[in-house]
Amino acid sequence: MAEFQFQQIDVFSAEPARGNPVAVVIGADGLSTEQMAACANWTNLSETTFLLQPTMPEADYRVRIFTPRTELPFAGHPTLGSCHAWLAAGGQPRGNTIVQECGLGLVPVRAHNGCFAFAAPPLRRSGTVQPDLLHRVADGWTDNGPGWLSIMLGSRREVLALEPDYAALSDLCIGVTGPWDPIHDGQQAQFEVRAFAMACGVNEDPVTGSLNAGLAQWLIGSGLAPRHYIASQGTCLGRAGRVHVDQENGKIWVGGVATTLIEGVLRL
Repeated sequence: MAEFQFQQIDVFSAEPARGNPVAVVIGADGLSTEQMAACANWTNLSETTFLLQPTMPEADYRVRIFTPRTELPFAGHPTLGSCHAWLAAGGQPRGNTIVQECGLGLVPVRAHNGCFAFAAPPLRRSGTVQPDLLHRVADGWTDNGPGWLSIMLGSRREVLALEPDYAALSDLCIGVTGPWDPIHDGQQAQFEVRAFAMACGVNEDPVTGSLNAGLAQWLIGSGLAPRHYIASQGTCLGRAGRVHVDQENGKIWVGGVATTLIEGVLRL
């Protein structure tokens, strides 16, 4: 049995235990894929990550990301939580921007005063959904790894009122967004987001960086959102997620607060 540094990070909320948790195993190079998958199934969080030595010379560290059911090439809140854990464990970036290596490739990450942001990876797929899916959901793909089917509704109220048939949509990952009404909803955010990730073994994810990254590229690119906005997510789960989106020099950054809530030793 080997011992590993372990942290559980709350991401995308300034309020403790009201964001999205990610479990991070540090120095996990000695673990097999099967051990990582079993550990992620055991934590039963939406994602568990494993920090490894990089294989690409440009990278500061490498991460593998697992849901309870499968491995992902990229995911947003695990990227921010993993970067936070890597720095907390003594990681030293080579430059002003931290470079993460993951299944999708290299992802730049910025860190400042407890806030973290990643540069949104290019969409692997975009455009209209296949006709046979239109009657089940609708509207557009924003795929940067997990394969999100993204839908925009008319209001925050409509988004919060959704009651999905999880069994009927069990093979899909569906993201839904709708605008806040500043008069009725306030001005803390401009969009409400919900993420239904049944295909990854998670009915509803509390706060989802990869989905928000894909949505931002779609919404800003089509003129439906400003270059800088805040998305609220996790409301129906009792969370207070806030995702900050900024378009700078043609690149979209997705970020929020990350805080360590659990720290200790994992024995595998």
